[in-house]
Amino acid sequence: MHVLVTGGLGYLGHAVTHDLLAADHRVTVLSRSRADARRHADAGLVEGDVRDRGRIREIVAAGRFDAVCHLAAVSRGRDSFADPLTYYDVNVVGTLNLLMALDNVRESVPPTRFVFASTDKIYGSQYVGALGEDLAPHPESPYAASKVGAEQLVAAYAATGAIGAITLRCFNIAGTANGRTDTDTARIIPNVFRALTGELPYITLNGDGSAVRDFVHILDVAAALRLSLAAVRVGEHRVYNIGSGAASSMAQVVATAEAVTGLQVPVRRALPKPEPQTLTADNSRAVKELGWLPERSGLAELIADAWSTWHA
Repeated sequence: MHVLVTGGLGYLGHAVTHDLLAADHRVTVLSRSRADARRHADAGLVEGDVRDRGRIREIVAAGRFDAVCHLAAVSRGRDSFADPLTYYDVNVVGTLNLLMALDNVRESVPPTRFVFASTDKIYGSQYVGALGEDLAPHPESPYAASKVGAEQLVAAYAATGAIGAITLRCFNIAGTANGRTDTDTARIIPNVFRALTGELPYITLNGDGSAVRDFVHILDVAAALRLSLAAVRVGEHRVYNIGSGAASSMAQVVATAEAVTGLQVPVRRALPKPEPQTLTADNSRAVKELGWLPERSGLAELIADAWSTWHA
């Protein structure tokens, strides 16, 4: 297939591009900038912003894509409170622009396969334990709400028969793909590494660090997107959780990092926060229907993989 990967120069987009090319798909990356020299040499590159409706329409009309992996987004939940308009503009309006561009060519090309990367944050903090896809969304930030809105757009358009669509609600992505690791300082593993290398004086744990989350390797997420492209059915929109299903506490993340690196992580304890104690993915639907497995998402392997690239 000829696949358009929006946000294809980002952390996840980089991994997805490599995975699709390895599976002999043709890939065109959409990015706001051509400045990143680390893109795959075998991938095409077009410059454009998903907020620019005219430009996106031109790209889709010229590309005649068989499939789209829509990854372009702004994704920091805390930042979204200060700048909600940008989050809705990129995540909702950007998705709308992309769907409108596909609608513009629907009479001349077969229905497009559409895979959308969403987030576990749409579930909010009202649930505890393994989260299933049928739970009602409870977004608690403009970021999460914008992802719910984008999911609804994709579902509504798929229902017209113009596309087939799958939404993947990804949990906490980590690890390294083709020499690129996560550097987002809003996430715990990069901050643990920053504390190990002296960039931060310490890592802060709330309470005793017993809050549990689900970490999934970026290569497993990329594989889920590829498998989803093959599983799309025209006129349908399906949702899958993409997480390891394993429970890892914040204290375990620190301890595992110490075991992997042989170094001590400086830790400062903060007061406990009113947060869910356990949030993990019920990934059984993705395992059964996509044939997907989180093969690389063990916590020790994931941290060792990320550290090898970070340290280098």
